[in-house]
Parts: sequence; structure tokens; C-alpha cells
Amino acid sequence: MSNYSEIAKQGLWYNNPGLVQLLGLCPLLAVTATITNALGLGIATLVVLVGSNILVSLVRNYVPKEIRIPVFVMIIAALVTCVQLLVNAYAYGLYLSLGIFLPLIVTNCVIIGRAEAFASRNNVLRSTFDGLMMGLGFTIVLVILGAGREILGQGTLFAGADLLLGDWASALTVHVWQVDTPFLIAMLPPGAFIGMGLLIALKNIIDSSIKARQPKPQVESIARARITKVG
Repeated sequence: MSNYSEIAKQGLWYNNPGLVQLLGLCPLLAVTATITNALGLGIATLVVLVGSNILVSLVRNYVPKEIRIPVFVMIIAALVTCVQLLVNAYAYGLYLSLGIFLPLIVTNCVIIGRAEAFASRNNVLRSTFDGLMMGLGFTIVLVILGAGREILGQGTLFAGADLLLGDWASALTVHVWQVDTPFLIAMLPPGAFIGMGLLIALKNIIDSSIKARQPKPQVESIARARITKVG
């Protein structure tokens, strides 16, 4: 269980794909103007990440090392095609909103990176859990960034939720404040860069605070005690 706990900590915080590895930034910055877009892309990426980790782990002992990367890319491309067709069939509005960034999940470095670094070296259960945690970590960053940009840009939350969940979800839209003119810098790429920088800075501050609160290693105390005795 401690091993799985470490995998969870790595995916959600210490090795988060968006905040630490800085992978998949192109879709992360491009489609997070609203929570709906961010959540839609996050779920799609999560499904592909878990599926690719499972399949790569299953075939890892049967694929020659010389062609492993092309095989991994083919697996990812097949999964992305399936997800794209499902989104097109059941959430067409979201499909149009995400545009080219949905098929571009194939080139997301998070997915190919986990397939090569983890799934190709571990069993199915661990690979599945790793894909789930990395996907959740990436989705959480997408949603937080999307929430901040949507509130600042147009004063709402969950605008366009019906694109993802159906017509009934239009009632989920929350009007935080009335915006006469949209705050464009929050809705455009510069706002995404600023928001991402603030999230990374906040994580670094939290990490520094946690590190400062940790007790000093016993080695230092033993060394000081020896110095005191010698003196």
C-alpha cells in the first residue's frame, strides 16, 4: 500500500504533469478558458492515459525494444480515435469547442512519457493506478486554471456545462458577478500563462513551507553532539 501511496503522491503533487513536469502545456493553456472545456479535455486525457498504460503494460514483454516507441504511439493513437468518436457522438458541442486539441492528445508528452517511463516497466495494476493518478493530477490543474480564467474573464462558473453533460446541465451555470465587458486578458493565452505561473509559484511556496516545518535530520544533531564533546 505504501508503494501505491507514493504513486498517488507523485501523480497528484510531487511529480504533477502540469505543475512539475510541465508536459502537455499546449492544450492546458489553450482550452482552459472555461471549466467545461478544461474538464472535457481532462477526462479525455485521463481515459487515454489509463487505457494506454494498461495496454502498454500488457504488451511490454512482447514488443522489441527497437520498435517500442512506434508501437506505443499506435496504441495511443487508436485510443484517442475511439475517444474522439465517442465525444463526437455524445457531446458534439464539446467536440466543436475542443477542436484540434482533442486529436492532438496523441502527441501529449504526458501519455507517451508515462508509457515509456512507467507502464513499460511495471505490471498492469501499478500501471493503471499510475495512469489514473497522473490523469487526475493533470485534470485538477486544468480545472483550477479553467475556473480562475472563467471567473475573471466572464464572471461565471460552469458556463456551457450542457456541452459536456446535456441540456439539463445548463442549470449548473453560476453567475459569480455581473460582467458588462469580458476581461479579455484572462480569456486569451496571456491570461493562461499568467495563471499557470501563479499556480506553479503557489505550489513552490507550499513545498517550501512544508520542507521548513520538517525536523532536521538526526545526522546533524549527532554531528553537533560530537563537536560539543570534543570541545
